[in-house]
Amino acid sequence: MRILILLVCLSVFFSCAHKKSVKRCPEVIKGYASYYGKKYHRRKTASGEIYSMYSYTAAHRYLPFGSILLVKNLKNGKKVKVRINDRGPFVKNRVLDLSYSAAKKLGMLRDGVVPVTATVIRCGK
Repeated sequence: MRILILLVCLSVFFSCAHKKSVKRCPEVIKGYASYYGKKYHRRKTASGEIYSMYSYTAAHRYLPFGSILLVKNLKNGKKVKVRINDRGPFVKNRVLDLSYSAAKKLGMLRDGVVPVTATVIRCGK
């Protein structure tokens, strides 16, 4: 009987610990975005796929790979949909690293870093 109680307690503990460690997708992310281009073109991303500077992708610190975001440049109002396929940015105060094409569509190539809001359209797996 003691073993059964111990097993039940352990399963409840590990179940709760697992749920707390899983991060949920926020509805909106606010902060600064930068972009990366030629230097990383054709290199492997954290998701295992090859980065293409011509695709509409982005890096985020913890959102699940495959998540779809609608990113809005707060300086000019332009928007773009991107898919999370990498980890980063690893610079303080930045929330996204965008692909070259996504940055170009947002009109941020000259600025390099712009304030954005990113609405999560679909949370990946």
